[in-house]
Amino acid sequence: MRFHFALALQALWTAVCQAAMQHYPAAWGHYDVCKSQVYTDEGLTWDYMACQPEATDMTKFLKVTLDPPNITCGDPPETYCALENPYMCNNECDASTDELAHPPHLMFDIEGRNPTTFWQSTSWKKYPKALLVNLTLSWNKTIELTDDIVLTFESGRPEQMVLEKSLDYGRTWQPYQFYATDCLDAFTMEPKTVQDLTQHTLLDIICTEDYSRGYVWKNDKTVRFEIKDRFALFAGPRLHNMASLYGQLDTTKNLRDFFTITDLRIRLLRPATGATMVDETNLSRYFYAISDIKVQGRCKCNLHAISCVYDKDKLGCECEHNTTGPDCGRCKRNYQGRAWSAGSYLPIPKGTANICIPNNIGPVIRPNVSSLGVANRKEECNCNPFGSVSDRCNGTGFCICKEGTTGPKCQECLPGYLWDDGCKSRVCDNELLRCQNGGVCVNNVRCNCPATYSGLLCEKSRCSSELGGCRGPDSGQAPLTPPSAFRLLLLLLLGSVLLGEAAML
Repeated sequence: MRFHFALALQALWTAVCQAAMQHYPAAWGHYDVCKSQVYTDEGLTWDYMACQPEATDMTKFLKVTLDPPNITCGDPPETYCALENPYMCNNECDASTDELAHPPHLMFDIEGRNPTTFWQSTSWKKYPKALLVNLTLSWNKTIELTDDIVLTFESGRPEQMVLEKSLDYGRTWQPYQFYATDCLDAFTMEPKTVQDLTQHTLLDIICTEDYSRGYVWKNDKTVRFEIKDRFALFAGPRLHNMASLYGQLDTTKNLRDFFTITDLRIRLLRPATGATMVDETNLSRYFYAISDIKVQGRCKCNLHAISCVYDKDKLGCECEHNTTGPDCGRCKRNYQGRAWSAGSYLPIPKGTANICIPNNIGPVIRPNVSSLGVANRKEECNCNPFGSVSDRCNGTGFCICKEGTTGPKCQECLPGYLWDDGCKSRVCDNELLRCQNGGVCVNNVRCNCPATYSGLLCEKSRCSSELGGCRGPDSGQAPLTPPSAFRLLLLLLLGSVLLGEAAML
C-alpha cells in the first residue's frame, strides 16, 4: 500500500513541477536561423526568416579612451589611503611596475582573480577643483543592448555620475541615466527608480539615488543601468511574454533606438567621500577605481544576419537576405527590385525576412507599331489581383500595390499585415500572434480580452499591482492557480490513503 502511495505521490509531484514550469513559457522567437529549405508545389525552395546574432559580452570588442588622458594613477607613483580608514595608507600605484599598475584594460579582464585587478584614477589632490573623468567605450559599430550595464567599483561608488550614449559614433551624446546621493542637489531632478517607470514613461531619463550610497560593504560596489527591468514593462517580470516586447520594438522606432548604441560614456563627477565633509588633510582617500564593466548585447544587423565577425579590429555583420553593409542596411547590387527594408520580428516566432529581390530583367513596356501609328502598349505583368490595383504594370513597368502589400507581383504582405485575399492590417491571429490569457482575436484587428487582462495581446494583468494579486469577483478570494489546485489534489490523495490505512488496522 505504501509503495503504491509513494508512486502516486511521485507522479503527482512531477505533474506539479511541470505545471509550475509551464506557468512561465519560454521566450518566443530566438531568430537564430535566416533561412531553411522547404518543399512546395514548385519543388525545393528557400523559406526566409528574420534573424539576429546571439547576445554576447560586448566588452571584448570595444576601445576605451580616458579624458583627461593622464588621469590614470601611477605616473608619478602615489600612495592611497582606504576611504573607510584614513590611517590605512598601504596601497601604492606605480605605472612602471606591473604588479602596482592599474591601467584601463583591467576593467575588462577576467574576474575572480586574487588580488582583484582594477583601473584607478589619480587622487583628488587638486581639491576643491572637481575630479572629473570621462570613460568612453566605443565599438565603431551599432549594437543592441540585451542586458543590464553593470559597473563594479573597487573604491566607493561615486557620489555623482552620468551614463551617456551615442548613436552616431561619438559625435553627439544623450544622457541614459543620472546617479547621485542627492539628485535634487546635484542635477535638480527628483529621485526615481526604474520601478517608477511605466510603458508610457520608459524612455524618460531619470536620476536615481539607489547606487550612490554605501561605500564600505562588498555588495554595495555595483552601479547598474537596468535594461531587463525596462524590457519587463512589456514582456512581464520574468520576460516570459517576449511577443509583446518584440511587437513594440517592431513598431516603435524610438524604443528600438533607446536600446541601440555605438558608444557609451561614463562621466565620473564626484568620488565617494563617505561623509558630508571632505577631509582636506588626507585627499589620498578620494579617487575612482573600477574593477569590472559588463555590457551584454549583439551586433545590430537589422534582422538580416545570425553572425557578427570581429576582423581587423572591427565588427561587421555577415549579411543574409541579399543585403550588405556593416549593419546589413542596404540591398546588394542587382538585388534592388524593391526598396531595402529591415526584417520584422513579427509574426512570432519566425518573423518576416523582407529579403532584397533581384532587379527586373528586361523591359516591361515596349513600342508597338500598328496601322494607326506608333503607340506604347502596357504588357500584362500578372500582378496579383488581390494585392495590386491592376493586373497590368504601370507606366514604369511595375505592379501598383495596394496598402500593406509588397513584392514584384504585389503578392506579399508588409510587417503588421495579414494575407486574406489581399493584405489586411493585423494585430492578432489564431496561429502565431495568439491572444493570451483567454482573449479572443476579432477579425485580426484586436484582441477581446477578459476583464482581468489588458494590452495588445491581453498580456497584462489589470490587477498585478494589487496586494495579493487578482481576486475573484464573487468570493473576494484569490483565484486558485494551477499549482494550488495540484496541492489541493495532493492533500485529498494523502487524506484518502491515510483513511484507508486506518480502516485496515
